[in-house]
Amino acid sequence: MTSTPAAYLNVVRSGALTTVQDAGRPGWAHLGVGRSGALDAPAARLANRLVGNPPGAAVLETALTGCAVRPDRPVVAVVGGAGCPVRVDGRPVAWGEPVRVPAGAVLEAGPAVTGLRSYLAFAGGLEPDAVLGSRSADLLSGLGPAPLGAGDTVPLGDPAKRRGPAERCGPPAAAGPVPWPGAPVELVLPVHLGPRHDWFTAPALRTLLTADYRVSPHSNRIGLRTEGPALERSRTEELPSEGVVLGAIQVPPDGRPVVFLHDHPTTGGYPVVGVVAERALAGAAQAVPGTRLRFVRA
Repeated sequence: MTSTPAAYLNVVRSGALTTVQDAGRPGWAHLGVGRSGALDAPAARLANRLVGNPPGAAVLETALTGCAVRPDRPVVAVVGGAGCPVRVDGRPVAWGEPVRVPAGAVLEAGPAVTGLRSYLAFAGGLEPDAVLGSRSADLLSGLGPAPLGAGDTVPLGDPAKRRGPAERCGPPAAAGPVPWPGAPVELVLPVHLGPRHDWFTAPALRTLLTADYRVSPHSNRIGLRTEGPALERSRTEELPSEGVVLGAIQVPPDGRPVVFLHDHPTTGGYPVVGVVAERALAGAAQAVPGTRLRFVRA
Protein backbone atom coordinates (compact mmCIF):
# COMPACT_ATOMS: atom_id res chain seq x y z
CA MET A 1 0.00 0.00 0.00
CA THR A 2 1.54 3.29 -1.09
CA SER A 3 1.10 6.57 0.77
CA THR A 4 0.36 9.89 -0.86
CA PRO A 5 3.51 12.05 -1.15
CA ALA A 6 3.53 15.11 1.09
CA ALA A 7 2.35 18.31 -0.58
CA TYR A 8 3.14 21.89 0.37
CA LEU A 9 2.23 25.51 -0.12
CA ASN A 10 5.27 27.63 -0.89
CA VAL A 11 5.03 31.26 0.23
CA VAL A 12 5.96 33.63 -2.61
CA ARG A 13 4.87 36.85 -0.92
CA SER A 14 3.88 37.05 2.74
CA GLY A 15 2.55 40.62 2.80
CA ALA A 16 2.11 42.65 5.97
CA LEU A 17 1.13 39.65 8.13
CA THR A 18 0.13 36.16 7.08
CA THR A 19 -0.44 33.42 9.64
CA VAL A 20 -1.96 29.95 9.84
CA GLN A 21 -5.21 29.96 11.84
CA ASP A 22 -7.95 27.51 12.71
CA ALA A 23 -10.66 27.50 15.40
CA GLY A 24 -8.02 28.16 18.06
CA ARG A 25 -7.12 26.40 21.29
CA PRO A 26 -9.80 27.25 23.88
CA GLY A 27 -9.66 25.71 27.33
CA TRP A 28 -6.02 26.39 28.26
CA ALA A 29 -6.32 29.78 29.97
CA HIS A 30 -5.67 28.17 33.37
CA LEU A 31 -2.17 27.40 32.04
CA GLY A 32 -1.68 30.93 30.69
CA VAL A 33 -2.37 29.92 27.08
CA GLY A 34 -4.74 32.12 25.09
CA ARG A 35 -7.24 31.03 22.50
CA SER A 36 -5.82 32.47 19.25
CA GLY A 37 -7.59 31.30 16.06
CA ALA A 38 -9.10 33.18 13.10
CA LEU A 39 -10.20 36.70 14.07
CA ASP A 40 -13.07 36.62 11.58
CA ALA A 41 -14.23 33.13 12.50
CA PRO A 42 -17.40 33.19 10.31
CA ALA A 43 -15.31 34.09 7.24
CA ALA A 44 -12.84 31.27 7.93
CA ARG A 45 -15.69 28.77 8.41
CA LEU A 46 -17.40 29.85 5.19
CA ALA A 47 -14.16 29.61 3.21
CA ASN A 48 -13.65 26.08 4.55
CA ARG A 49 -17.21 25.09 3.69
CA LEU A 50 -16.76 26.24 0.10
CA VAL A 51 -13.79 23.90 -0.42
CA GLY A 52 -15.44 21.00 1.42
CA ASN A 53 -13.36 21.17 4.60
CA PRO A 54 -14.57 20.80 8.20
CA PRO A 55 -15.30 24.26 9.64
CA GLY A 56 -12.25 24.26 11.91
CA ALA A 57 -9.65 23.30 9.28
CA ALA A 58 -6.55 25.48 9.21
CA VAL A 59 -6.47 28.38 6.71
CA LEU A 60 -4.24 31.34 5.95
CA GLU A 61 -5.21 34.67 7.50
CA THR A 62 -3.59 37.60 5.71
CA ALA A 63 -3.92 41.26 6.65
CA LEU A 64 -4.19 44.41 4.55
CA THR A 65 -1.70 43.73 1.73
CA GLY A 66 -2.57 40.10 0.98
CA CYS A 67 -0.16 37.32 0.07
CA ALA A 68 0.84 34.94 -2.73
CA VAL A 69 1.43 31.19 -2.48
CA ARG A 70 2.37 28.38 -4.87
CA PRO A 71 1.06 24.82 -4.24
CA ASP A 72 3.19 21.94 -5.49
CA ARG A 73 0.08 19.91 -6.37
CA PRO A 74 -3.26 20.92 -7.92
CA VAL A 75 -5.63 22.27 -5.27
CA VAL A 76 -9.05 23.87 -4.98
CA ALA A 77 -8.90 27.13 -3.03
CA VAL A 78 -11.12 30.00 -1.90
CA VAL A 79 -10.11 33.54 -1.01
CA GLY A 80 -12.74 35.25 1.14
CA GLY A 81 -13.15 37.60 4.09
CA ALA A 82 -11.87 41.04 3.09
CA GLY A 83 -12.66 41.88 -0.52
CA CYS A 84 -9.54 41.80 -2.70
CA PRO A 85 -8.43 41.00 -6.26
CA VAL A 86 -7.57 37.32 -6.73
CA ARG A 87 -5.27 36.00 -9.46
CA VAL A 88 -3.85 32.65 -10.54
CA ASP A 89 -0.57 33.13 -12.42
CA GLY A 90 -1.61 36.73 -13.05
CA ARG A 91 -5.02 35.83 -14.45
CA PRO A 92 -8.04 37.29 -12.57
CA VAL A 93 -10.26 34.64 -10.97
CA ALA A 94 -13.31 34.76 -8.72
CA TRP A 95 -13.14 36.12 -5.19
CA GLY A 96 -15.24 34.28 -2.62
CA GLU A 97 -15.75 31.18 -4.80
CA PRO A 98 -13.81 27.93 -5.28
CA VAL A 99 -11.10 28.14 -7.93
CA ARG A 100 -8.74 25.46 -9.22
CA VAL A 101 -5.05 26.22 -8.82
CA PRO A 102 -2.72 24.02 -10.93
CA ALA A 103 0.45 22.61 -9.45
CA GLY A 104 3.19 25.25 -9.55
CA ALA A 105 0.77 28.14 -10.24
CA VAL A 106 0.81 31.23 -8.02
CA LEU A 107 -2.42 32.06 -6.17
CA GLU A 108 -2.39 35.70 -5.14
CA ALA A 109 -4.76 37.50 -2.79
CA GLY A 110 -4.18 41.18 -3.50
CA PRO A 111 -4.43 44.15 -1.15
CA ALA A 112 -7.74 44.45 0.71
CA VAL A 113 -10.23 46.74 -1.02
CA THR A 114 -12.91 46.36 1.64
CA GLY A 115 -12.19 45.10 5.13
CA LEU A 116 -8.83 44.15 6.56
CA ARG A 117 -8.28 40.38 6.74
CA SER A 118 -8.60 37.84 3.93
CA TYR A 119 -8.81 34.07 4.39
CA LEU A 120 -7.33 31.49 2.03
CA ALA A 121 -8.79 28.00 2.40
CA PHE A 122 -7.49 24.94 0.54
CA ALA A 123 -9.25 21.62 0.00
CA GLY A 124 -7.75 19.26 2.56
CA GLY A 125 -6.74 22.12 4.85
CA LEU A 126 -3.29 23.11 6.05
CA GLU A 127 -1.37 20.78 8.32
CA PRO A 128 1.55 22.34 10.16
CA ASP A 129 2.29 20.67 13.49
CA ALA A 130 -0.49 21.17 16.04
CA VAL A 131 0.28 22.61 19.48
CA LEU A 132 -2.23 21.85 22.26
CA GLY A 133 -4.72 20.67 19.67
CA SER A 134 -4.52 23.69 17.34
CA ARG A 135 -2.48 24.75 14.32
CA SER A 136 -3.08 28.46 15.00
CA ALA A 137 -0.28 30.98 15.36
CA ASP A 138 -0.51 32.93 18.63
CA LEU A 139 1.46 36.15 18.21
CA LEU A 140 1.58 36.95 21.92
CA SER A 141 2.74 33.60 23.32
CA GLY A 142 4.63 32.40 20.24
CA LEU A 143 2.79 29.08 20.20
CA GLY A 144 1.98 27.48 16.88
CA PRO A 145 3.62 28.14 13.51
CA ALA A 146 5.51 31.42 13.18
CA PRO A 147 4.14 34.20 10.95
CA LEU A 148 4.96 33.28 7.38
CA GLY A 149 7.72 34.82 5.30
CA ALA A 150 8.72 34.50 1.65
CA GLY A 151 10.28 31.09 1.03
CA ASP A 152 8.44 29.34 3.87
CA THR A 153 6.45 26.17 3.23
CA VAL A 154 3.21 24.93 4.83
CA PRO A 155 2.07 21.29 4.55
CA LEU A 156 -1.16 20.75 2.61
CA GLY A 157 -3.68 18.18 3.80
CA ASP A 158 -4.91 15.42 1.53
CA PRO A 159 -8.42 16.23 0.20
CA ALA A 160 -9.03 12.53 -0.45
CA LYS A 161 -9.01 11.68 3.26
CA ARG A 162 -12.45 11.02 4.69
CA ARG A 163 -13.37 12.48 8.07
CA GLY A 164 -16.91 11.12 8.05
CA PRO A 165 -19.97 11.25 5.77
CA ALA A 166 -20.75 14.87 6.63
CA GLU A 167 -17.15 16.04 6.36
CA ARG A 168 -15.85 14.76 3.04
CA CYS A 169 -13.24 16.95 1.39
CA GLY A 170 -13.69 18.50 -2.05
CA PRO A 171 -15.75 21.49 -3.13
CA PRO A 172 -19.53 21.21 -2.92
CA ALA A 173 -21.72 21.58 -5.98
CA ALA A 174 -22.02 25.17 -7.21
CA ALA A 175 -24.96 26.95 -5.58
CA GLY A 176 -24.64 30.44 -7.01
CA PRO A 177 -23.12 33.55 -5.40
CA VAL A 178 -22.29 33.31 -1.69
CA PRO A 179 -23.40 36.22 0.53
CA TRP A 180 -20.14 37.17 2.25
CA PRO A 181 -20.59 39.75 5.03
CA GLY A 182 -19.26 43.21 4.13
CA ALA A 183 -16.75 45.23 6.13
CA PRO A 184 -18.39 47.51 8.71
CA VAL A 185 -18.88 51.16 7.82
CA GLU A 186 -19.62 51.66 11.51
CA LEU A 187 -18.65 49.15 14.17
CA VAL A 188 -21.23 48.74 16.95
CA LEU A 189 -20.11 46.59 19.87
CA PRO A 190 -22.65 45.52 22.54
CA VAL A 191 -21.16 45.71 26.04
CA HIS A 192 -21.92 43.83 29.23
CA LEU A 193 -20.55 46.08 31.98
CA GLY A 194 -18.18 44.59 34.54
CA PRO A 195 -16.36 43.16 36.30
CA ARG A 196 -14.55 46.45 37.16
CA HIS A 197 -17.00 49.09 35.92
CA ASP A 198 -17.20 50.36 39.51
CA TRP A 199 -13.60 51.56 39.12
CA PHE A 200 -14.88 54.29 36.76
CA THR A 201 -16.93 57.40 37.37
CA ALA A 202 -20.58 57.59 36.34
CA PRO A 203 -19.73 60.19 33.63
CA ALA A 204 -17.04 57.82 32.30
CA LEU A 205 -19.58 55.01 31.91
CA ARG A 206 -21.96 57.38 30.11
CA THR A 207 -19.09 58.40 27.83
CA LEU A 208 -18.27 54.76 27.06
CA LEU A 209 -21.86 54.05 26.01
CA THR A 210 -22.58 57.29 24.11
CA ALA A 211 -19.35 58.68 22.65
CA ASP A 212 -17.97 58.18 19.15
CA TYR A 213 -14.67 56.34 19.00
CA ARG A 214 -12.48 55.40 16.04
CA VAL A 215 -10.50 52.23 15.38
CA SER A 216 -6.82 53.00 15.97
CA PRO A 217 -4.15 52.03 13.43
CA HIS A 218 -2.25 50.52 16.38
CA SER A 219 -4.79 47.68 16.61
CA ASN A 220 -3.59 44.11 16.04
CA ARG A 221 -4.52 40.49 16.74
CA ILE A 222 -4.04 41.09 20.46
CA GLY A 223 -6.48 43.97 20.77
CA LEU A 224 -8.54 46.56 18.96
CA ARG A 225 -7.27 49.92 20.21
CA THR A 226 -9.47 53.00 20.11
CA GLU A 227 -9.12 56.72 19.57
CA GLY A 228 -11.56 58.96 21.39
CA PRO A 229 -12.42 60.32 24.84
CA ALA A 230 -10.58 58.91 27.83
CA LEU A 231 -12.48 57.20 30.63
CA GLU A 232 -11.95 58.69 34.10
CA ARG A 233 -11.34 56.26 36.92
CA SER A 234 -12.97 56.63 40.34
CA ARG A 235 -10.31 54.41 41.91
CA THR A 236 -6.64 54.99 41.24
CA GLU A 237 -4.93 52.25 43.24
CA GLU A 238 -3.17 49.35 41.57
CA LEU A 239 -5.31 46.39 40.56
CA PRO A 240 -3.78 42.93 41.13
CA SER A 241 -3.55 40.94 37.92
CA GLU A 242 -6.66 38.91 37.23
CA GLY A 243 -8.00 36.74 34.44
CA VAL A 244 -9.26 38.36 31.25
CA VAL A 245 -11.38 36.86 28.48
CA LEU A 246 -11.94 37.27 24.75
CA GLY A 247 -13.86 40.51 24.19
CA ALA A 248 -12.80 42.10 27.49
CA ILE A 249 -12.58 45.92 27.33
CA GLN A 250 -9.47 46.83 29.29
CA VAL A 251 -8.70 50.46 30.07
CA PRO A 252 -4.96 51.26 30.27
CA PRO A 253 -3.58 54.41 31.96
CA ASP A 254 -4.34 56.65 28.94
CA GLY A 255 -8.06 55.94 29.46
CA ARG A 256 -8.74 54.73 25.89
CA PRO A 257 -10.57 51.37 25.80
CA VAL A 258 -8.87 48.33 24.27
CA VAL A 259 -11.02 45.39 23.14
CA PHE A 260 -9.11 42.13 23.57
CA LEU A 261 -9.09 39.91 20.48
CA HIS A 262 -7.95 36.32 19.97
CA ASP A 263 -4.25 36.69 20.87
CA HIS A 264 -4.98 38.55 24.11
CA PRO A 265 -3.11 37.81 27.36
CA THR A 266 -4.87 35.57 29.85
CA THR A 267 -4.30 37.95 32.78
CA GLY A 268 -4.08 41.72 33.11
CA GLY A 269 -3.55 44.41 35.69
CA TYR A 270 -5.70 47.20 34.24
CA PRO A 271 -9.43 47.32 35.04
CA VAL A 272 -11.90 45.71 32.65
CA VAL A 273 -14.91 48.00 32.28
CA GLY A 274 -16.98 45.54 30.24
CA VAL A 275 -17.01 42.58 27.88
CA VAL A 276 -18.12 42.34 24.24
CA ALA A 277 -19.83 39.08 23.24
CA GLU A 278 -17.74 36.87 20.93
CA ARG A 279 -20.38 36.91 18.16
CA ALA A 280 -19.85 40.66 17.73
CA LEU A 281 -16.08 40.44 17.25
CA ALA A 282 -16.03 39.32 13.61
CA GLY A 283 -16.79 42.90 12.58
CA ALA A 284 -13.85 44.10 14.69
CA ALA A 285 -11.56 41.82 12.65
CA GLN A 286 -12.55 43.65 9.44
CA ALA A 287 -12.76 47.23 10.77
CA VAL A 288 -10.06 49.31 9.08
CA PRO A 289 -8.27 52.08 10.99
CA GLY A 290 -10.48 55.16 11.24
CA THR A 291 -13.74 53.17 11.27
CA ARG A 292 -16.33 54.79 13.53
CA LEU A 293 -16.90 52.72 16.66
CA ARG A 294 -19.72 52.86 19.18
CA PHE A 295 -20.12 50.85 22.38
CA VAL A 296 -23.73 50.22 23.34
CA ARG A 297 -25.37 48.52 26.33
CA ALA A 298 -25.98 44.85 25.58
